[in-house]
Amino acid sequence: MADRILSINPGATSTKLAYFEHDELILSKELTYSYDDIAKYDFIMDQYDFRFREITMWLTEQNMTKGSFDAVVGRGGLLPPVNAGAYIVDDAMIDCLKHRPVLQHASNLGATLAKGVAQAFGTLDCKAYIYDPVTVDQMDDVARISGVADIERKSIGHVLNMRAVCMKIAEEKLQKPYEESNLIVAHVGGGSSASVHKNGRMIDLVSDDEGLFSTERSGGLPLKEVIPLCFERTKKEMTDLTRKKGGLVSYFGTNDARIVEEKAKNGDEKAKLVLEAMAYQIAKTIGELATVLYGKVDGIIMTGGLAYSEFITSLVKDRTSFIAPVFFVPGEAEMVALAKGARRVLVGQEKAQVFKEHDRKAIVV
Repeated sequence: MADRILSINPGATSTKLAYFEHDELILSKELTYSYDDIAKYDFIMDQYDFRFREITMWLTEQNMTKGSFDAVVGRGGLLPPVNAGAYIVDDAMIDCLKHRPVLQHASNLGATLAKGVAQAFGTLDCKAYIYDPVTVDQMDDVARISGVADIERKSIGHVLNMRAVCMKIAEEKLQKPYEESNLIVAHVGGGSSASVHKNGRMIDLVSDDEGLFSTERSGGLPLKEVIPLCFERTKKEMTDLTRKKGGLVSYFGTNDARIVEEKAKNGDEKAKLVLEAMAYQIAKTIGELATVLYGKVDGIIMTGGLAYSEFITSLVKDRTSFIAPVFFVPGEAEMVALAKGARRVLVGQEKAQVFKEHDRKAIVV
């Protein structure tokens, strides 16, 4: 069976494209844009025509024509809570992403771009999909309770990469199906999140709003210190402080962990302490999530950009290896994860779902 799949991943100032045949990468391209290119648009979805035109030009240059793809899969955007896996892109999904997204984010373009490309370059049977958007919600109800009745804990994190590396480690290292594995995974980079996977379900997730800090994000902060700041700064200033100017940026003015690690190696005690604290928080979050599984953990995984750092990974392993074997999968394999997800649908291993905006109770687990 043919499985020619195009993955599309829109970022803030780029659109990544990757063409696969039988899970083998054939072509890839990152289309980049200047700040001025993007700044002229008031809303994310207003960028559709501009980005679609750029994609079409590149595909045409690669001799792609109508009938070139069997499936097109886009990065899932900020939808309301959805189940894990594949969803068919339909009008209801696009309407939600256009008019009622959880947040304005470039990934909201993934579904619409996938549908446009599928129509222009796909076979007659070609469908557009998204896979494992950041709002995948399989959390146990007990994990939703926050401690304030009006606030519910949400499942928002690096789901696409976290589920992909869990499947990879289960199959390649544990030699058992993901659906029969108990895993804890921490994704740490510009943003961070950690999740616990029980028999193929992501039953709890700790985001960088409430847990481990990252290169740019503050993680959980002492509320007694935060509340006064909220009256001294605007909402945007507080959002920037926690989402863009936290973490390593707050301490060193850079989001490049390599620079901070070099400082530590050259004797900078502050850099060494903050990196140790980052590893400490990653490990502490992993330990917290181990209790969700009653300590019955088959494997621990660290992924994302910081998994390249031997300084960080060695400290995390030292603190967590007593729980379970620790594995490192550096970087992000999002384009491959998207293509593999779409291929599972094409070959019948998985069934694509239909998006329902107000139907969390109908989520299949």
